[in-house]
Amino acid sequence: MTIRSRFAPSPTGYLHVGGARTALFSWLYARKHGGTFILRIEDTDLERSTPESVNAILEGMAWLGLDYDEGPFYQTQRFDRYKALIAQLLDEGKAYPCYCSRETLDQMREEQMAKKEKPRYDGRCRHLTSPPHGITPVVRFRNPDEGEVVIEDLVKGDIVVRNGELDDLIIARSDGSPTYNFTVVVDDLEMEVSHVIRGDDHVNNTPRQINILKALGASLPLYAHVPMILGSDGARLSKRHGAVSVLQYRDEGYLPEALLNYLVRLGWSHGDQEIFSIDEMIQAFDIPNINCSASTFNPEKLLWLNHHYIMHGDPVHVAHHLRWHLGQCGVDPSQGPDPVAVVKAQRERNKTLLDMAHSSLFFYRDFEEYDEKAAQKNLTRDALQGLQTLMSPLEALRPWVRESIHDVIVATAESLGVKMGVIAQPLRVAVSGTTVSPPIDLTLEILGKEKTIERLHKACAWINSTAR
Repeated sequence: MTIRSRFAPSPTGYLHVGGARTALFSWLYARKHGGTFILRIEDTDLERSTPESVNAILEGMAWLGLDYDEGPFYQTQRFDRYKALIAQLLDEGKAYPCYCSRETLDQMREEQMAKKEKPRYDGRCRHLTSPPHGITPVVRFRNPDEGEVVIEDLVKGDIVVRNGELDDLIIARSDGSPTYNFTVVVDDLEMEVSHVIRGDDHVNNTPRQINILKALGASLPLYAHVPMILGSDGARLSKRHGAVSVLQYRDEGYLPEALLNYLVRLGWSHGDQEIFSIDEMIQAFDIPNINCSASTFNPEKLLWLNHHYIMHGDPVHVAHHLRWHLGQCGVDPSQGPDPVAVVKAQRERNKTLLDMAHSSLFFYRDFEEYDEKAAQKNLTRDALQGLQTLMSPLEALRPWVRESIHDVIVATAESLGVKMGVIAQPLRVAVSGTTVSPPIDLTLEILGKEKTIERLHKACAWINSTAR
């Protein structure tokens, strides 16, 4: 079998973590088996679908690295095909026009609920011989009355639904536009999708879609319905739990591979392994290893993973993403130290790239003021002599490397009869504006000789002007 999987989001909002996990599972399965991964934009909801949502989906997929082999296909560009097949079903008696008004349907449901029956369309227009005038009908699929539908679900096992429990689904609205359950069937059929991997909120749609596929004479794809993701309180994941846009995780400083690694472990496992490279995910992933039960979203675990990837990832790769964050802070990373060196210096103490970018701004641009508490404690009259004593040996230093800088600081402290920290901490505040930076000798190496001397002069002038 040639594997063809698809991700088919509706562009009515952003690409959230649940959708991203579905896309990842479908992508991994196609990549593992040398198959084809299709991106389809299901934009038939004309009132809610927006170009901005489409762009957010495409941008989110690109950031995650979930490349697609075919698409993106847009359902709104296939309306003629859907209408042709609806006409075919009408001609074959497998669909029929329904003239029931909204008021009629509401009354029908109220009466059924009063009798404690399952609310459903009762098929009253199935055999209508004289349609009423002045009413534009919808089109309903004529669902089989007898028998059952068996969903051979690769995650949940066989799911059996009696056809008698299913009513006649609307497949075209009164304006002629096709509905979701019909367009999905046609697209999966004509795009030759072999595996439909999607959230288990679609389980109720699947028996209806199977019946439409059979009516069109199609063979069935294999289905895998993935359990939902829950928040820490056991409720379905929502914004308050962290179910935000994938791009918000980018904006907050997460690496794409950290998010992918976290998502793949939400509902899937491979022994006790926690950390996976992309290649390891592809190699190990298989649908039968998807859990049947729901998973709980844990922001702390995601943050831990992100720090792991910052710490152990290729600094060149991490720097690639750091550059974007520096740019968002108004910094041109080409006008300053190599971001790779910054990553190596800063990765131990920063769990996100956003934190790293903010804590590294002093390398790229001058700060307007010192942290108040840091200056009050460290930029004092007592510290002035040490800073001034550092000037000459630092100005004369060749080459400007960490080891030589360290030696100058140690020698200065010894000459003044003080511990190294007495010199190093005021020096750190002088060049960074705060008490937090990488080791001081490494900080000065990255900052560069010219900036270091310039900021030392500025700090000494500031101390003199405050007359402490």
